[in-house]
Amino acid sequence: MSASPLRSLLHRFFPFLAVLGSVTALGIGTSWAKHWLFPVVGAQGTTAVRVGFSALLVLLLWRPWRWHLSRADARAVMLYGAALGGMNLMFYMSLRTLPFGLAVAIEFAGPLAVAIWSSRRAVDFVWVALAIAGLGMLLPLGLNGSTLDPVGVFYALGAAVFWGLYIVFGKRAGHLHAGHSVSLGLLVAALVVVPVGVVHTGAALLSPAVLLIGVAVAAVSSAIPISLEMMALKRLPKEAFGIMISMEPAVAALVAMALLGEHLSVVQWLAIGCIMAASMGSAMTAARPAAADRAAPQAA
Repeated sequence: MSASPLRSLLHRFFPFLAVLGSVTALGIGTSWAKHWLFPVVGAQGTTAVRVGFSALLVLLLWRPWRWHLSRADARAVMLYGAALGGMNLMFYMSLRTLPFGLAVAIEFAGPLAVAIWSSRRAVDFVWVALAIAGLGMLLPLGLNGSTLDPVGVFYALGAAVFWGLYIVFGKRAGHLHAGHSVSLGLLVAALVVVPVGVVHTGAALLSPAVLLIGVAVAAVSSAIPISLEMMALKRLPKEAFGIMISMEPAVAALVAMALLGEHLSVVQWLAIGCIMAASMGSAMTAARPAAADRAAPQAA
């Protein structure tokens, strides 16, 4: 194959590869955090290190002080960042007792609920049914034999709520440059979670090993995925991006199986499949906005 057709093929598939790289990097970084940081600083300390260093890296990358921020935009960014901080803290708390892939699947209920609530069309009842079926296989309701820890499930559902709020508040800041809103949002998120980690963990957060691993986790699970997603969004309609990002629960489960030895049952894989299908279907049948709006990158 000559250089030109190969370049054209790579250009065509780059958005898919970027999204796949994003969710894979996120899975690897989170698996590292769970394996190396949880035993030393716990979920709270891990969240503080990960979000704190992520904020620092993204601030240095985008230098948001170059842009003007109105009072209304500042309020929107603060709400967006607070939701981002709550989402990260709740998610890492859920990982103390839940397998990574299942925590991600439950957390996906948040953005799925926002997408379906904003549409309310007949076809959305199909995606609601699939999502309820998937969650019903996972939640410890006393009817399905689920052995998942109820406290871990509670935290995962809390992360889902905060993810939904993160999307709602992120739309209010969607007119800002993505680098501007993301960097300031992560700064606010760090201000929310770092004090929690300091109170829970104390001086252990300053251990050289913790700091070194924290920088690596922040780069792999935040800086790299955000950058790849922003590049993909520039080349994809939002609904196509939504379909591709729905791979995340399955990729997370596969990465956790390889790196953490977390093996899921057939029913749990089926539950992940139902939730992914609901998310993909919702994105696929979403009302298409104007072309100019579809091409605009969203705050990650």
